[in-house]
Amino acid sequence: MRNADGESRLERALGAAGILAAQRLDPDSLTASLLVGLPGTAGYDERRIITAFGAPVAALVNGVARMDSVQALATGGDSEERAAQAENLRKMLLAMVEDIRVVLIKLAERTQSLRYLMNGDENRRRDTAREVMDVYAPLANRLGLWQLKWELEDLSLRALEPAEYKRIARLIDERRLDRERYIDAVMSLLSKELAAVGLAAEVSGRPKHIYSIFSKMRRKQIGIDALYDIRAVRVLVETVRDCYTALGVVHHLWTPLPGEFDDYIAKPKANNYRSLHTAVIGPEGKPLEVQIRTHDMHRHSEYGVAAHWRYKEGGATADHRDTGFDDKIAWLRQILDWKDAVADTGEWLSAFRSSLFTDFIYVLTPQGKVVDLPKGATPIDFAYAVHTSLGHRCRGARVDGQMVPLDYALRNGQRVEIIAAKQGGPSRDWLNPELGYVQGHRARTKVRQWFKAQQHDETVAQGRVMVERELARLGQTALKLEAVAAKAGFAKNEDLFAAFARDEINSKHVQAAITAVAQPAAVEPAHIEPEVVTRRSRASTTGHGILVVGVDRLLTGLGRCCKPAPPDPIVGFVTRGKGITIHRASCSNVERIRAREPERLIEADWGAPREQLFPVDIVVEASDRQGLLRDISELLTRERINVTAVNTQTRQHQARMAFTLEVESIGQLKRALQLARDIPGVFSAARR
Repeated sequence: MRNADGESRLERALGAAGILAAQRLDPDSLTASLLVGLPGTAGYDERRIITAFGAPVAALVNGVARMDSVQALATGGDSEERAAQAENLRKMLLAMVEDIRVVLIKLAERTQSLRYLMNGDENRRRDTAREVMDVYAPLANRLGLWQLKWELEDLSLRALEPAEYKRIARLIDERRLDRERYIDAVMSLLSKELAAVGLAAEVSGRPKHIYSIFSKMRRKQIGIDALYDIRAVRVLVETVRDCYTALGVVHHLWTPLPGEFDDYIAKPKANNYRSLHTAVIGPEGKPLEVQIRTHDMHRHSEYGVAAHWRYKEGGATADHRDTGFDDKIAWLRQILDWKDAVADTGEWLSAFRSSLFTDFIYVLTPQGKVVDLPKGATPIDFAYAVHTSLGHRCRGARVDGQMVPLDYALRNGQRVEIIAAKQGGPSRDWLNPELGYVQGHRARTKVRQWFKAQQHDETVAQGRVMVERELARLGQTALKLEAVAAKAGFAKNEDLFAAFARDEINSKHVQAAITAVAQPAAVEPAHIEPEVVTRRSRASTTGHGILVVGVDRLLTGLGRCCKPAPPDPIVGFVTRGKGITIHRASCSNVERIRAREPERLIEADWGAPREQLFPVDIVVEASDRQGLLRDISELLTRERINVTAVNTQTRQHQARMAFTLEVESIGQLKRALQLARDIPGVFSAARR
């Protein structure tokens, strides 16, 4: 049987097992690497694996199969988005396994796959190499598996940039074994010289691999001749003083290159990296880089918060990392380093089985994007993580193609699809912790914000009605609400409405603001901005024919504040020297007079009907549009109603028009108002 890329499963298994054997992994890992191709084949039975090889081996095989179930990284998006996606995918792969050996087996399998594809299909080779560079090579780097990291990166570069790979290989002009031989000779000579001056030093080194050279040349925009660290050794000593002593020995042995010495001990890097770096002309006249540091500096560089892999990966996705995750990676690297020392005791196996990445889970969108969520997260948490609007409209979910309830606890690697309504909002049940609909703080905050916004909108609407009622009561409905709000001490209308509805201010405060705005308007009419159209009125204002306490032919006049018209209930007010003024019984001025001078109010009646016109004020509110005033004017013309004044205001695409009409009766006015409400765009039409 063969894999999808054409390699036989037996060859793949043997190759992966050989790679793991070179890493000196335990027998269970080697056995599992030989069996990882079985899941998904016809007749696979996990119980047979458990019976033949034991439960630990079966767990490793199933763990690798779960990693295989995650599809490759989506190729869409810009470089920053792709880097963030790759980072989340690496985290998800680590979170999906309880035994880190699963990751090691997967890395070995990917390495063997790339080895085979170097002579296989070009398209598949490039796709696999891109996946390795995005996901698996960084994982090997983080876990400190240097040999696997180098080979994965070199093979991927050879697949993705074959011409560049061959060019650098030619420029190096020597085989890897030759470079390793050179480094071994340098280490032997330097160790002897350091021991001769009484320094207890640990010297290590590794030749620079081709991808590292390619990456550095591209990053620094330089040629290979300007690279002095193709061959490098590292010296670890006990104290800072020993670092400078070792530096003197190195410079005594070989000639230093000008301008290639960096003292990161005296002046550490921004990430607190400390070391001495120098470049010299080594044996055979070849450039050589030497790094010198203490053991403490080395541990801090390798495992501390300034981990070396952050520097190597350039910090492109630093915003997507967290300190806890970094600490767990450092712990795993220490376990891998201790493996050789404690392999016989079996202690490292129990450490490997520890479940480390339990704070978060990583799930997939239908498009393959990885989303990180808190452990125990539900589909609602997922919806809000994707987009706030999607969370508000969430009504159901499918996980791996199956419908699940909204309180379903998601698991690593699952693919989640949200079923959403076209519009709507969250349920208050989502905020009940006992029901378990929402687990994450972010989603809970979004739900609370939605309900708070809805409550605010309702409060503002209620306050608007209350303010407009005060305007009508004072006969000042034409005033600008912005001016009233400013006079009341508020920056926006909505703030005034909300404060009034919440009883933060009372009606007297609002009335005082309305009065203060209205008074300047009466004194300085030249500053009135709304358009006002007036014409001579044919209506009588003498009140002729009105009966006052049953007596006719008294001097009467109609009140201009309320403009009464039959059959309005009316009352007379005895003025000083101007006869009797007729008001509507509901007029606000009558209410004030009744409270102060009730003896000056007398009963009045319209008397017998006569052919007479009465002025009345109406207010029409509508969406502002072209032809609106024309439509209303045509309506009034058809109803044979004369218009003596028009006052129009437009604000935020809404029109407010005040008309003074001449009508024969209230019946005629009511009919006109009803017809006006039927005009497209009109919200309301009412008498003022």
